[in-house]
Amino acid sequence: MESGKRPSFVHLVIALESVVLLAFLLMLTPLGSRLTLNENVESAAEKETEKQEESGGDADGEKSSEEKDYIKWVDFDIPAEVLKKAFRCDIDTYLADVHLNWIEILAYLGACYGGDFSRYTESDLNAVTERLRAGEKMADIAAEMEYYPYYLEAYTAVLGGMVGEYEVEIPGSEAPDFALPKDEKGNPIPTNDNVWVTKYGLKAFSPIAKNYPYSDYDDFGASRDYGFQRVHLGHDLMGQVGTPVIAVESGRVEAIGWNRYGGWRLGIRSLDGRRYYYYAHLRKNYPYHKSLKEGSIVQAGDVIGYLGRTGYSDTENTNNLEDPHLHFGIQLIFDESQKDSDHEIWIDCYELIRFLSINRAKTVKDESTKEYYRVYQMKDPAIPGGAAAQQIPETANASP
Repeated sequence: MESGKRPSFVHLVIALESVVLLAFLLMLTPLGSRLTLNENVESAAEKETEKQEESGGDADGEKSSEEKDYIKWVDFDIPAEVLKKAFRCDIDTYLADVHLNWIEILAYLGACYGGDFSRYTESDLNAVTERLRAGEKMADIAAEMEYYPYYLEAYTAVLGGMVGEYEVEIPGSEAPDFALPKDEKGNPIPTNDNVWVTKYGLKAFSPIAKNYPYSDYDDFGASRDYGFQRVHLGHDLMGQVGTPVIAVESGRVEAIGWNRYGGWRLGIRSLDGRRYYYYAHLRKNYPYHKSLKEGSIVQAGDVIGYLGRTGYSDTENTNNLEDPHLHFGIQLIFDESQKDSDHEIWIDCYELIRFLSINRAKTVKDESTKEYYRVYQMKDPAIPGGAAAQQIPETANASP
């Protein structure tokens, strides 16, 4: 029996040696080299992925900006009337069983139109809001829309801090009974003083104070040639020198001072870090509210500066613009690498300014200092610990 098995064993050894020889020869060919290289690359990639997952970033604990997945560009062309309709849906249902979210509605429409709101019809907005009121969830309605998540993130970056709860002063003559002071029997007492109320609604403001005229048109992308040929990445509001300029949203002063293009300018970063508001060409000699410095916290509706015509000069405090106006811009920031880089995202603000014109801050002038202040104070819960009220000194002589 042993003599009968021995030939089979020999044949098996020869076969195994042949397989090994063939594999060796294969590795010497271009195909074999590519297979080995691919295995090594995949193995290294798997190890790097594991390392990043463990550290939350790259080998040093952070992903490079090139590797991060974030939005690189946003076209924002939602007409003011559509913004108003979606906003009205939101605030009208705030206390209802189904509260409609205006940004979700706009993101749905953006996904329907590929961001092209020239295709907008009111029936599309009505149809989706009816489905939501009937109990459907937007996540389910938009589940098959490939670009809905993009538009939701992009429009949230633009509008995310503009609607919510806040406290604000209103004239006593306009106050509901529950907000008025009470007598010993609990009856409301009429008053001419301002009273505080809690509201849900638009807590962002037009950048131009109430009762001050201005004119504008959609000038985003227009040609500019001072310094070098470029396009206009903001929105100009033409007005009178000295017009109070208003903080559109609560935030932190990130830049203050002279810029050869913008003249005296302010840069205010929203508290969520997504929006950088740029106010430029402020007034010569007295561009800013005296309370401001780098790092200051401002509340939406505060007076932050005064319209002028400074800029287009390397020499500070120079009026080189023919027409006084406020240059207003919004930069979106999805990653810090986009700030002050070649990858900045500036949006067209024209329609947004038209929408914000429904909320303009009333101001009062201190005749002794010529400084302006907001008339009605606000408490924005978005500000950690609150912000100092921008209130005219009681000893000042004020004029409306």
